[in-house]
Amino acid sequence: MAVPYGISYAGAESDYDSADVFILGIPYDRTSSFRSGAKEAPFHIRRASYNFEEIHFEHGLGLPSLDIFDQGNCEDPFLPEDMMDEVKFFMTPPINDGKFTIAMGGEHSVNIPIMQCFKKDISLITIDAHLDSRDEYLGTPYSHACVTRRAAEHLGIDNVFSLGVRSISREELERDDVVPHITSFEIMEKGIEWAVKKALDSVKNERVYLSLDIDGIDPAFAPGTGTPEPFGLHPMDVKKAIGLIGGRLAGFDVTEVCPPADPSGITSVLASRLINEVLAVYSKNLS
Repeated sequence: MAVPYGISYAGAESDYDSADVFILGIPYDRTSSFRSGAKEAPFHIRRASYNFEEIHFEHGLGLPSLDIFDQGNCEDPFLPEDMMDEVKFFMTPPINDGKFTIAMGGEHSVNIPIMQCFKKDISLITIDAHLDSRDEYLGTPYSHACVTRRAAEHLGIDNVFSLGVRSISREELERDDVVPHITSFEIMEKGIEWAVKKALDSVKNERVYLSLDIDGIDPAFAPGTGTPEPFGLHPMDVKKAIGLIGGRLAGFDVTEVCPPADPSGITSVLASRLINEVLAVYSKNLS
């Protein structure tokens, strides 16, 4: 069968009004500080989505079928402020309409406007090699290095938590309001189940938006990323984390996949499979 690469995510055959799930590609990487190329990720993740079976048998064969709408990509403006406006234009309606949203970056800065589309009734858990809690970076407060700081301003710092961190600047630690986090070293020692439980117990709001910066996973498994950092999580840790958050999931994004840094395409394949994992867990927990 001919695969319609780049047209829509596999299985996204619904119209907007009927959809349970809304997918948006955000091809933006203007604040990248090491490797650029994340703007190419939505195309490659969509292409990889045609690799998989329609079911994931480990979740059972009786999962409710989801109606999925793929909006395609938003525009790729130059200024981060314009990116913010563009993302809000597309994401505000489905969030207000109660649809489960999935965004494919692009760099991690695309999470900032998504969080601002939500009312202050959710929590943000990130899986990320970096704490990303700077006030600004390279002249902008909307950098990929400022994601959790902007989320803390919108949701409250007690509704933000980061997992898998192993790269933190001095300025992020030498402040009174350090973003709560668990390092990858602690997760290696105590397990992902312990870490997710601690994160879920820490945040105050019940509904949890999960943001996966692919560099949270060890570069041995996800080499195609903008700022690779050794000593990361195993992909199975992330799969387990999605399942442990379970019915509390309010939305998801995967960011920082950088296809030019990964000619094999395994990072895009992993990103797509983790999107499918989120879809399976969301379906499993539908009432």
